[in-house]
Amino acid sequence: MLKLGKKTFTVTKGAKGYASIKLTPRALKLLRKNGTLRANATAVGSDTALAQIVKLVQEAQNSKAPAQRLADRAAFWLVLVALAGGVGTFLVWKFVVGTSVQESLVYAITVVVITCPDALGLATPTAIMVGTGLGARRGILFKNALAIEQAAKLETVVFDKTGTLTRGEPQVVSITTAGGVDERDVLRLVAAAERESEHPLAEAIVQAAEERGLDGAKAEWFEAVPGHGAVATVEGKRLAIGNGRLLEREGVELDGLIPRASALAGEGRTVVQVAIDGKAAALIAIADAARETARDAVESLERQDIQPVMLTGDNRQTAERIASELGIGKVFAEVLPGDKAEVVKELQGRGNEVAMVGDGVNDAPALAQADVGIAIGAGTDVAIETADVVLMRSDPLDVATAVTIGRGTVRKMKQNLGWAIGYNSLALPIAAGVFAKWGLTLRPEIAAISMSGSSILVAVNALALKRLRLPKARANSSASD
Repeated sequence: MLKLGKKTFTVTKGAKGYASIKLTPRALKLLRKNGTLRANATAVGSDTALAQIVKLVQEAQNSKAPAQRLADRAAFWLVLVALAGGVGTFLVWKFVVGTSVQESLVYAITVVVITCPDALGLATPTAIMVGTGLGARRGILFKNALAIEQAAKLETVVFDKTGTLTRGEPQVVSITTAGGVDERDVLRLVAAAERESEHPLAEAIVQAAEERGLDGAKAEWFEAVPGHGAVATVEGKRLAIGNGRLLEREGVELDGLIPRASALAGEGRTVVQVAIDGKAAALIAIADAARETARDAVESLERQDIQPVMLTGDNRQTAERIASELGIGKVFAEVLPGDKAEVVKELQGRGNEVAMVGDGVNDAPALAQADVGIAIGAGTDVAIETADVVLMRSDPLDVATAVTIGRGTVRKMKQNLGWAIGYNSLALPIAAGVFAKWGLTLRPEIAAISMSGSSILVAVNALALKRLRLPKARANSSASD
């Protein structure tokens, strides 16, 4: 799958003047209107996204949840109980009660038939199969049965902000310069440096420069500073581009730009600070709108008694402003990429079952640390490999849906197990003839029908999971993809 505006494909024929084309909505529209295009496929057959989705669903349906392993062990012992019970029943009726061999055999066979562990064996796999199928139809891929069980136990869900709660399509909304620095010149220099970066904010700056026709400069040297920004040399000038921690490290004071920076942060803007040759030069304000269903996702989780938490490397003012819009009460701001896993570990240390939702490489350690790692949208390969649940759409409401499916599936598993155990507990003494003197007995053929009916009931109950009420966006909201 090609992620919009991110990955490229090699064009071999049909696009004159291009060695490769970015797959953006604009490019797609042009291609559709102007004939055919021949491109090299980067994956075929079993390596395609569709094949991988089918594989994930099949693996999840074939995997065993802890409850299923317990049921399998119980079924094994139930077989032994059936055989031993059949022999014991025959001996009691023949040598203690004194009935004929034929009548004693009837009771013994009925005991063996009635205690067949079909219902117990079907109790969990049928629920798992329906639950994973229901998730797949919504673009929610559980990698295994354990992920479903863990999702049902969640108490806290940690959302990475950028690209998860927000659309991941940041745009430059204003540029404030200091000391008579030309706005266009600053943007041209900064964009030259940011072309070397893969950060979403860097892409926004590069896009703003390209829209203004400022794409001539090139960086002579570039170094990314994780969690801070980047430093680079462009046209002999040293640029520091990032947050306040980076400029502090560089020994640069904002001076007259401080009030403007505070005002922008208070408006919920992400402020990229720029220093040129050791002096504060500009503030670049970037906005990334919240996804339409983000607030619905938060409200749905809270209705399920799950605490939503926002985690971001952005400044606290910006983070709290967005969290307030979405109704999120707990925020971890100004967190370095390498510290995200520590935040998850801290929450787990309080006795919570924690899920982490993210889409980037720097989210992978936190996804691995969490009880349930959830990769959202067309996340990076590392994030998808690390996660327990993969959401094919970039819709945060699917997180709440995954929890709902997990809880519904586990509920059906418990119902099925309860029925299977209760059925065998009640039917066994009747089959053994304990209530024969009151006229309550079972024939082998009736026992067989009863046993089959019990298995059918378990399967039908599992299929009822398809009627599960899943979270829905409000009328004025729509999924982002």
